Formats: sequence, C-alpha cells, structure tokens
Amino acid sequence: MAASAHKKVTNAVHRHRHLSKQGLLERAFTFAFRGLVYAQIWEDPAVDMEALAITPDSHVVTIASGGCNVLSYLTADPAKITAVDLNTAHIALNRLKLMAAQTLPDHAAFHRFFARADDKANIAAYREIVAPHLDEATRRYWEGRDMTGRRRIGGFARGIYRHGLLGRFIGAAHLLARLHGVNPKRMLDAQSREEQLAIFERELAPIFDKGFVRWLTSQPASLFGLGIPPAQFEALAGDDRMDNVLKARLKKLACDFDLKDNYFAVQAFGRGYAGGVGALPPYLQAANHRAVRDRAERVDVRHINFTDFLTSQPAASCDRYILLDAQDWMDDEQLNALWAQITRTARPGARVLFRTAGEPSILPGRVADDVLAHWDYRADASRDYTARDRSAIYGGVHLYVLKGAEA
Repeated sequence: MAASAHKKVTNAVHRHRHLSKQGLLERAFTFAFRGLVYAQIWEDPAVDMEALAITPDSHVVTIASGGCNVLSYLTADPAKITAVDLNTAHIALNRLKLMAAQTLPDHAAFHRFFARADDKANIAAYREIVAPHLDEATRRYWEGRDMTGRRRIGGFARGIYRHGLLGRFIGAAHLLARLHGVNPKRMLDAQSREEQLAIFERELAPIFDKGFVRWLTSQPASLFGLGIPPAQFEALAGDDRMDNVLKARLKKLACDFDLKDNYFAVQAFGRGYAGGVGALPPYLQAANHRAVRDRAERVDVRHINFTDFLTSQPAASCDRYILLDAQDWMDDEQLNALWAQITRTARPGARVLFRTAGEPSILPGRVADDVLAHWDYRADASRDYTARDRSAIYGGVHLYVLKGAEA
C-alpha cells in the first residue's frame, strides 16, 4: 500500500531524469511528501463556498488535503462530497475528522480534539470512542509510529499543528526569525490593522533583507515545507526574487485582514488555533457542529488520482470541482487529460475552482482550445476572490463556469 501510494505521488511530480538537477529536486520533494504534509489546509473555505455556490443537489469533487475544507463544505449542504488524495496520511486525517465528528459526544469534545489538539484527553477519546468505528487502514496509520518512534495519534496531545511537513516548516521559520532577534508571535499582540502593519514593517519585513535569508529562499528545496514542488517554485517566483515574493505574500497574510478573523495568520504566527478561543475554520465553529456531524456521511474519501476518479464516473455526474493548486504540478498532457474528464463529467451549472502560485490562470495555451471553449473564465470574480483569500499564499484564485450556466 505504501509503495503504491508513493508511486502515485512520483507520477504526479517527476518530470526530469533522476540524475539531473531538477530530477534530484523532484525526488527530494516526493520523499518529503511521503508523510503528513498539511494538518490544516491552506485555502480559504469562505472564498471557496462563495465561488462554488454549492446547492443541495451538488456533487462536489475535491482534493482532500488536510480535510478542513472538506468538512467546512458540509455547512453549504451539498448532496455529496468526494474527497480524493494521493497522500495516505491525508486520507487518514480526513477519515479521522469525519468519524470524530460523528462519534464524539458534543462540540466541546470535537473542539478539544481539533481546535486545541494538545490535550491528553484526546487520546482517551480516540481509543474509547473514535477508533472502534474507523476502518483498519486508518487505525493502522494513527496507531503506527512516526520517525521518532511515537504513535502518530499522540500528536493530538502535543499540538498536531506543529507536526507534519508544513508544521515543521513554520517551526523552522520561527526559529530563523528568533535567530534574527524577532518573535513572529508578536504579530498576535496587534489590536488593530494599523498595529498589524506597524509590527510587520518594523519586525518581520527586515528579515527578508538579510543575505542568508535571500540565499535560503532562492533554493527550491527551502519551500518543500509549504508543499511547493520544484515546478511550482518557478511559477511562484516569476520574474522577481523569491524573497520579495515571499515578503509580499507574508505581508498580505499579516496585514490585509483583521487577525481576529484570520485563522490562517493565527496558525502562521502562533503555531496553533490560540487554544481554540479565536478564529476557527467553519467546521470547528460551534454554530456549524450539528450540520457537520449530521452530514459527515455524505463524504466519500478515496485514495485515488483526481483524473482517474473522474474517468470512473458517468458523463454529466458532477457539479463542483476544487483542484487546490494541483495543476501547478502538472505537465500539458496531464492537464489536458484532467480537463477532458472534467468537461465530460460536468453537469449544467458546473464550476471549477483552483489556485496557482503565480497570478494568471495556467490554462490558456496549455489546455486544448476545443476543451477550454466549453468554459467561461470569470476574470473579475477571480481577482476579487484572490484579494479576499485570507490564506494569502497564492498568486491567483480562479473560477471557471460551464458555458450555458447561469452566472
């Protein structure tokens, strides 16, 4: 199973000969990507749900990632969600979240497990309440041991958001900042947008002018912790230096939104959900708990490639497609295979949402004109969604709507 899973990831990422510079980077990335990458997904579900306009008869097909958005989409009351992923750790995390939503006794227990995620009581709740209802593969994952020899489920007693590839990347960024005399947690002391900007400009922005930081951020491997493969690194940088791009994205995260409403910033600067007392993703909010619990059975989590899943579905059977930033990983052949299946399986009114490291949509000139001609790119709406995406790390949020559909 593990070998098969790793093969699917390598097929998605590897484009160059293994002994070339790019080939070595690609193989280093897939090695890093073998375990848990995202304990929290980094796409804004509020933007997603507005763009997708989910209806009660919608069949949503999405990449699972950390599962936060999968569960949050349930608040929009779709008929069905199919969540696919090539990473077995993400599959296990999604299934754990869904079963915990259904079996834990109340919102308080669910909140403690995933919003605080640092309480030993979570381990007892897992063993006594959740685990008996999990499938064998998911139990085997969480009760197995990580590279340090500790059982993976123990992460929910130690702060799961400090774990995984992204969690360790954020920890390393905090360490780097502290070595330069700066504590990123200071951002969370700000009481207004004006204070946020002042703290960022005074304390965080100057770090990017350091010679070592400029050199470090110019190395593609330095951003593996963000889940950025070598091909996406080039798109993210564009014609600018990477340190300038990262400073601009971090400034948006730190300054463009009130921190009291931006749980992405709280995660980045505080390495958790501030004890669960501040901003939270929709699926963890008390007002949404009943909807998430009652609708969790509508989610089907599958370890499969997005295109392969669509190939197995009947024509005109899906309504909403969320690709995250996966297309940045793809070559032209893979992109065309994907969009051929999206177009075949799309029902009237279908919508496709995706993100890109760079600003423009990557589809024109790469996806065949006769396929793309079926779709209307909502350029103005896409620019607006990009500006309002609180995760702030992407250059573009893009919405395509099947032609003939209502706006």
